Amino acid sequence: MKSLAYQPQSGVVRALAAAGVSLLLGLGLAGAAQANETAKTVCAGCHGPQGDAPIAPTFPNLAGLQKEYIVKQLNDFISGKRKNDMMAPIVADLKPEDIGPIAEYFSQQKPTSGKAENRMAASAGKVLYNQGNDESGVPACVGCHQEKGGGYIGPTAIYPRIAGQQVEYVKQQLKDFASGARANDPSRFMRTTAKRMTEEEIEEVAQYLVGVGE
Repeated sequence: MKSLAYQPQSGVVRALAAAGVSLLLGLGLAGAAQANETAKTVCAGCHGPQGDAPIAPTFPNLAGLQKEYIVKQLNDFISGKRKNDMMAPIVADLKPEDIGPIAEYFSQQKPTSGKAENRMAASAGKVLYNQGNDESGVPACVGCHQEKGGGYIGPTAIYPRIAGQQVEYVKQQLKDFASGARANDPSRFMRTTAKRMTEEEIEEVAQYLVGVGE
């Protein structure tokens, strides 16, 4: 299972990724201002200028994500610890000094939220998020991602903001954790948790999270 497989727009996305690489090479990334420009242009092709308008449902919202989390994910893409066909050519041309300013830019953008398409599922997802499932051993998401999905950055752990995240992106990432296609979680915690979740529970949590804050 690939981490991102949005077939209807795959040709468009690949073209944007290629264009992004060309632009990235031309920019040279001279300092924070240039990194911000890269975020608004190269990254905007897929995530939107402020990181809150992904062009595909399996692409994440970046607006308001913690800087530390974005830095980790970019470094994981670069090292190959996290794999993605679309991100690989983009991050290949990033310099280490570019990563922090790009992450800082998106972390400062205003987070957004959507609306759950299935209110019943969202209600069940809220219960699972806050209470977990004792029978199957699924822990409450709130324990790490905090109330209403705001996330938490601690001295030894990074729990990202997941409030307002796209339904299909959340579902895909949980399925990728469950299958092992995504394996950049510390101590295998997300892989273990996702394996215990049913398809229905994954749908419910995703439906809840997209509308948190609406």
